[in-house]
Amino acid sequence: MPYPTQFRYTKEHEWVETKGDVATIGITDYAQHELGDVVFVELPKVGAAVTAGKSFGTVESVKAVSEIFAPAAGEVLEANPELQATPEKINTDPHGTAWLIKIKLANPADLSGLMDAAAYEAYVAEKTKEASA
Repeated sequence: MPYPTQFRYTKEHEWVETKGDVATIGITDYAQHELGDVVFVELPKVGAAVTAGKSFGTVESVKAVSEIFAPAAGEVLEANPELQATPEKINTDPHGTAWLIKIKLANPADLSGLMDAAAYEAYVAEKTKEASA
């Protein structure tokens, strides 16, 4: 799956799309593939504060429970309500309808150190190469 060029990416495999001072955050196709079948998602409540680099929720799959890390600080404006009933959407549309949260950015400069799509694809290729070595 190609990685959307309008997104920014973290080394922990989260993506961010910004529109003004609102950031939509999700996990990448690589992350969902590594997790396997997603069975449960725990997300913060609206109004909760998230801190850049800190965990804000978990994704549980048949293989493991993985923390999700905030790529930027801010206040949760929305948590994807569809994921409570259908967490498996993360496996089928990780870059679209299966977004996790939307936050009001506290500091948009937090995103300046994130990777663009080309850098993220190179990062994933390196990780895949290391795993198969």
